[in-house]
Amino acid sequence: MRFYVIQTVMGMLGSVGFAVLFGIYDRKLGVIALGGAAGWVVYLACTASGHSMFVGLFVASLFVAALSEILARILKTPVILLLVPMLIPEIPGGDLYYTMYHLVQGHYTEFGSSSNQVLVEAGAIALGIILASHIARFAGSVRVHVFRHPLW
Repeated sequence: MRFYVIQTVMGMLGSVGFAVLFGIYDRKLGVIALGGAAGWVVYLACTASGHSMFVGLFVASLFVAALSEILARILKTPVILLLVPMLIPEIPGGDLYYTMYHLVQGHYTEFGSSSNQVLVEAGAIALGIILASHIARFAGSVRVHVFRHPLW
């Protein structure tokens, strides 16, 4: 349990670090910190309950992307400004490192299997972002059409 708390705090710090690197210094830092930590908690909850890494990354990125869509409208800021730093904890850094390590060392069999793993993880993250974006766009278009109805 203590290990999960340390991971969550490190994910929060990583999100804030990338936000500062991108030039974000105002009240959005707190939102990004909490969003990055919440996304990592969702990932940990999914994997701890027995789901695969793909499902954990998909659900966590879907959660973070939906949270970014909502908070961007509240804070009147571009979604990408919140989304990218909040997703930093979900990036499969260790697997990326070992993929490149195997390539440089000439271990092509290990490179193939680790690059496959990285592509699956990146696909899960991308799928979650795309789904949240489409849901947000659909919800916005439904709201516009409902309120423009002649009966209103």
